[in-house]
Amino acid sequence: MKFINIGFGNMVSADRIVALVSPDSAPVKRLMQDAKDTGRTIDVSCGRKTRAVIITDSEHVILSALKTEAIAKRISDDDEGEDDEA
Repeated sequence: MKFINIGFGNMVSADRIVALVSPDSAPVKRLMQDAKDTGRTIDVSCGRKTRAVIITDSEHVILSALKTEAIAKRISDDDEGEDDEA
């Protein structure tokens, strides 16, 4: 199981990530609000502006202060490292 750092020492399992999206669009804002209302939100932004929304296979919504590009790079770097080990 590989973990990805999503900021401020917080990690998420790379295998559980379904989508990594920007929080700017109206559908994502509705998704975030619905998740907050039902208790499925995990806010790891430490009070900073949310710049990335991670959706997991368990329908949890993780809010991060890192940009989507930074998290995507960490995921792809982790995938490349996994290929080297095989």
